[in-house]
Amino acid sequence: MESWMSLISDVGFPIVVTLYLLHRIEEKLDTLNDTILQLPEHLSSQRVNKNII
Repeated sequence: MESWMSLISDVGFPIVVTLYLLHRIEEKLDTLNDTILQLPEHLSSQRVNKNII
C-alpha cells in the first residue's frame, strides 16, 4: 500500500497537469478546426468581391 501511495504522489501531479493542458489545447484545436473549415467560404467571397471591383 505504501508503494502505491508513493507512486501516486510521484506521478499524480504530472498526470493532472497533462490532463489540464490537453483540455486547454483541445479547445484551441476546435477553434482552429472551425476556422479552417470556414476558410474556403471566406476565400470564395474574397474572389467575388475582387471581381466586382
